[in-house]
Amino acid sequence: MKSGHQVRPTSLKISHLGKALGLSLALAMLPSAALAAAPTPLPAYSTPAAGAPGAQAPVAADKGAASAEVAGNPVNNEGPTKDAAALPGYTPMKPTPGIGMPVDGGIGLQKQFSPFGEYGHWIHDVVLMPLVAAMTILVLVLLVWVAIRFNRRANPIASRTSHNTLLEVAWTLIPVLILVCIAVPSIDLIAKQYKPAPKTALTVKITGNQWFWTYSYPDNGEFEVNSYMLNLPGQPIINAGIREVGSKPWDGPSHMEVDNRMVVPAGEPIRLQITAADVIHSFAVPSLWFKLDAVPGRINEKVLFVEKPGVYYGQCSELCGVKHGYMPIAIEALPRAQYNAWVLAHAGGVIDGQKKLADTTTQAPAAAPAADASEAVPADNASEAVPSVETTASPAA
Repeated sequence: MKSGHQVRPTSLKISHLGKALGLSLALAMLPSAALAAAPTPLPAYSTPAAGAPGAQAPVAADKGAASAEVAGNPVNNEGPTKDAAALPGYTPMKPTPGIGMPVDGGIGLQKQFSPFGEYGHWIHDVVLMPLVAAMTILVLVLLVWVAIRFNRRANPIASRTSHNTLLEVAWTLIPVLILVCIAVPSIDLIAKQYKPAPKTALTVKITGNQWFWTYSYPDNGEFEVNSYMLNLPGQPIINAGIREVGSKPWDGPSHMEVDNRMVVPAGEPIRLQITAADVIHSFAVPSLWFKLDAVPGRINEKVLFVEKPGVYYGQCSELCGVKHGYMPIAIEALPRAQYNAWVLAHAGGVIDGQKKLADTTTQAPAAAPAADASEAVPADNASEAVPSVETTASPAA
């Protein structure tokens, strides 16, 4: 029996050893089998010549429309994507350095050029920052005092005090009062920002696209312009058919300047209606204290008021895809007379106030014959004539 028990484990070991040896031989043969089945090695890669199939996208190395066309990026001057410089009688405004744009080393808010922005800046400087500084200093003083006064050497016997009514009321009411001081001006600012625009305010519709903006002017003849970021000198082309930044004397900073700015009149409220065509974007201009999301299938509305003529820059502030960082915003605010001239430079452009006046005058004569016809109705049918009189007279009213 002992010899039988000893032989069985030995046979198992030999069997396991044979399996392991077979597996090792199979693994050793795999590389040679893979090499035998591999296709013919590819030739060494070489960069294709310019214009050849598979060549890299052209890099615009210099400025201007002519140079861009030579580089394979002709500037488009037709339709909504045409460059603003192609408009007759219109020269874009040159931005003022440091105004309406980020500056190197800036750590605070940009200088504001809207009433809401000035109010928000005041809340930041007069309400929030003093409270933050006071609370920071108070907490620091309390920590230092506790560390010195109540350490083990200075206070070997710890106090057993568990309740202090005055202290508990104080550290409950003081934070409440601080929050009230912050809430009152903050809620007031929010309420003022979302107050509806006057009925006579100009309306501009903004549509966010991947990755450009479309500005429509329904009160000025319903024309629209597309706004693309200008390409960067010496860098791969970002937007085909668009010129390079710095090729015109009125160009602003790179990554911020566009071919077509959103032009608006200065010194009056403007109704902005914002939506998106594909994904969520966000229309944000820090120096005008303006930020509103552009959501597909929904129109968000907010009032913009630009106090002074100038150029103000912003960016899309909602991650919207691979070229999210190349979706700047440029707003050019002009005096009313210059804005009207810019509108009339577009095909079909009309001045907004004149259009509304023309619509009213065309509706009034149409109501007059209907009123005359209603007076000719016989007396026995007067009750039947009342609805028609009210219907025709309502547009004139």
